[in-house]
Amino acid sequence: MGSDDCCATQLIDGDGVFNVAGLDSFIKASNLAPCGLSYAVVAIMGPQSSGKSTLMNHLFHTSFREMDAFRGRSQTTKGIWIAKCVGIEPCTIAMDLEGTDGRERGEDDTAFEKQSALFALAISDIVLINMWCHDIGREQAANKPLLKTVFQVMMRLFSPRKTTLLFVIRDKTRTPLENLEPILREDIQKIWDAVPKPQAHKDTPLSEFFNVEVTALSNYEEKEEKFKEECYTLSYRVAQLRQRFFHSIAPGGLAGDRRGAVPASAFSISAQQIWKVIRENKDLDLPAHKVMVATVRCEEIAHEKLSCLRSDEGWLELEEAVQLGPVRGFGERLSSIIDAYFSQYDEETIFFDESVRNAKRKQLESNALDFVYPAYTTMLGHLRSKALEDFKTKLDQSLNNGEGFASSVRMWTQSILLEFDKGSAGGLLFVHNYMNKRKERILLRDAAVRQANWSASKTRDKLRRDIDSHASSVRSAKLSELMTNFEKQLAKALIEPVESLFEAGGKDTWLSIRKLLKLETEVAVSELLSSLDGFELEEETVEKMQQSLRDYAKKVVENKAREEAGKILIRMKDRFSTVFNHDNDSLPRVWTGKEDIRAITRDARSASLKLLSDMAAIRLDEKPDRIESVLHSSLIDKTSAATSSQYISREASVDPLASSTWEEVSPGDVLITPVQCKSLWRQFQGETEYTVTQAISAQEAYKRSNNWLPPPWAIMAMIVLGFNEFMMLLK
Repeated sequence: MGSDDCCATQLIDGDGVFNVAGLDSFIKASNLAPCGLSYAVVAIMGPQSSGKSTLMNHLFHTSFREMDAFRGRSQTTKGIWIAKCVGIEPCTIAMDLEGTDGRERGEDDTAFEKQSALFALAISDIVLINMWCHDIGREQAANKPLLKTVFQVMMRLFSPRKTTLLFVIRDKTRTPLENLEPILREDIQKIWDAVPKPQAHKDTPLSEFFNVEVTALSNYEEKEEKFKEECYTLSYRVAQLRQRFFHSIAPGGLAGDRRGAVPASAFSISAQQIWKVIRENKDLDLPAHKVMVATVRCEEIAHEKLSCLRSDEGWLELEEAVQLGPVRGFGERLSSIIDAYFSQYDEETIFFDESVRNAKRKQLESNALDFVYPAYTTMLGHLRSKALEDFKTKLDQSLNNGEGFASSVRMWTQSILLEFDKGSAGGLLFVHNYMNKRKERILLRDAAVRQANWSASKTRDKLRRDIDSHASSVRSAKLSELMTNFEKQLAKALIEPVESLFEAGGKDTWLSIRKLLKLETEVAVSELLSSLDGFELEEETVEKMQQSLRDYAKKVVENKAREEAGKILIRMKDRFSTVFNHDNDSLPRVWTGKEDIRAITRDARSASLKLLSDMAAIRLDEKPDRIESVLHSSLIDKTSAATSSQYISREASVDPLASSTWEEVSPGDVLITPVQCKSLWRQFQGETEYTVTQAISAQEAYKRSNNWLPPPWAIMAMIVLGFNEFMMLLK
């Protein structure tokens, strides 16, 4: 043992102030904390200057300050001192109390005496009571007030622990110990019987509270060598008593009672709290105190373990790795780290109240698992992401191989979820391990943490939602692609033919367009239905898609009609030019003067008017209308009808083209309003008038070029009269 092992420390000073820092330093220096319950506290009390410190120093090789007999008898120990016993196993703490009946405190100041006695009884396993041999059997003995104090304060313990009282008879005489002991026990019993007791302990025998042991020592000053020899014997006896105490639960044990004992790591907290309660003059409830100490200390240990877990290098490395990707053996590694700190907690709290330490362990488990849970969810998130990527890859492969969409989604959804569900049974994922920078198969169960009963159901549900979302997204994309392709197909099949029909301006233009639209639409819808078989869509959805395709086809025709309506004037002029300048055989006309320009102009204008009537409105609903007849009567037949004054007066009052809508035509289907038709026709006539004029001029020129011979009458005159006479006649 080192010299510091027995260094005495003042625990409580003479004014009752508890030396917290000194006790903590003492516990650290004496290495008391790791002892658990394998330690003992031995206190000594007795009259002032009765040699208590001397006895403790000889018994346990401590260094308590002793009285200098040459300087007179006076108070040496003030307050309460502690020191570690040397050479005693298990670890034993000696506690030296201030002597009783000291003149320094006065006759009436017994408060500190009772408080220190109660403190010693509350925390000590063995209490040595130092007494003079000549006081045995005396009515006014110096030890009687001390014993009364001990017994009285014992009543203040709500649930007292059974303490061993070792009476040390000092300066024994020739009277054998065998004769002194019965007398002492009788005196002790009388004092016990005389002490007032609460109703609950009125008839309780002394043996319920104390194990009484008696020993004797010679006078130290007169027989020092014999005193030292007897001290050695006493020390051995104390050690024997301690051994019996540690085996107290065995048959024949000391008492089987250490209800008030606390683990060594909580000794400081316990001593502070006990002294605080005593100073406040409250009854000391040792069981409740034990629970309080266990609560405080277990909380401290739990907090310490949680803090160590947070800063654990293995945990920090694991946490960093799992942020990058899945980690092989994640659950087992994390379980080992957590288990190490749980085991340390169990070791350090094993001697505390079971219910308290179990409750605090559950709290530690909860806090620790809450702390690492984000890493666990991150790990599951990586596995979920990988499972989702596998689903995407396998679905794409199936679709590229021409397999049905719905069957592929169903098959791979079941496969991926089954693989994920088998995680606890050894499901595998081929993932990149960021701990060793290479790809490997990782067990889904690698994420499981032994100490936690976490369910992966939420992650599985999230995976299912992600799979459904991706499948829905792919389905929407595929359906959109299908619709786009069929729309392009329809546009290609409709736009140019419709344009050609409008340009041709045949007799039944819109009838031809309707037939074309119906034919191409049905072909596209039929092909669409075949393409949708693998998607297993609801009937309502399929019907909507068919209708959408039909609507698109109709929209293509309508848009083309509107586009062509914007070019109607050009179309009309082209048609007029074609009809006017070409004969029925489509050959260019030669204006010889024999042609009826008026009739030809009328036919050309009628053909142009037919184009205008076709483009005036959209006619996809097969409803009859009078657009062509109104235009013809208003624009072509106007001249011939002008001969009737009655018609002229009616026209003056009602103009069928003075409107923005056509009768029997929906406003949405109107392409060119009646007013616009009238305006376009006026512009058309103005721009084609020149062509007619040119034709008339061409006829006249042709006639002049073919009239260089004289008229028939002139030829006859020349024959009859001769040429010269004819020329003279002309002159």
